Amino acid sequence: MKKSKFTTDEQIAFALKQAEVGTTAAVHPINWKKKCCGLGVAELRRLKQLEEENARLKRMVADLSLDKTMLQEVVQKSCEASP
Repeated sequence: MKKSKFTTDEQIAFALKQAEVGTTAAVHPINWKKKCCGLGVAELRRLKQLEEENARLKRMVADLSLDKTMLQEVVQKSCEASP
């Protein structure tokens, strides 16, 4: 598979803008257009930050849910063990 010469979202956004204007003949994958449609460089950076923050928050929720479940099991066992 051919590796893309565009590595960052900013480069991809720039290439898509050029393609829209018609200054380049490069063909771009459709998923680029879905991801970057109408977004500028600043918006793409903010989108990436939000996606990273969302992933971090999802991990936190999963960890806290696991902690809660474990604590509930400990409390349940301690209640069953006490006469």
